[in-house]
Amino acid sequence: MTTTCPSGQHAHHDVYAAQCPCRTLLDLLANKWSALTIGALENGPQRFGALQRRLQGVSPKVLTQTLRRLEDSGILDRTVYPAVPLHVEYSLTPLGQSAAIPLNALRAWVEDNIDHAVPPEPASS
Repeated sequence: MTTTCPSGQHAHHDVYAAQCPCRTLLDLLANKWSALTIGALENGPQRFGALQRRLQGVSPKVLTQTLRRLEDSGILDRTVYPAVPLHVEYSLTPLGQSAAIPLNALRAWVEDNIDHAVPPEPASS
């Protein structure tokens, strides 16, 4: 059972518990496009177009949704610079930088071990 501290923070987290708020954050970070977006921002701020080119295969709609979810969760900042045309950059917050560490390790593990994984069965129609 999750207990609450006076500050409103949970004193104990159990991601395996059905009602644990950790699951929402885990769901966000375990998403392919979230993990790749965080990785793409590890080396500094980027504009939308640069992110879309880096994240090959992501649609503008999915990238926009991903960026909004990450911003709403405090993982990244969206900075608008007053210029014509409008200049918007995305960067990791300190929380996002801390999430990048284990996600980087996971991406490296996947790249190192993909040749040893059993390929998934094709989806049936």
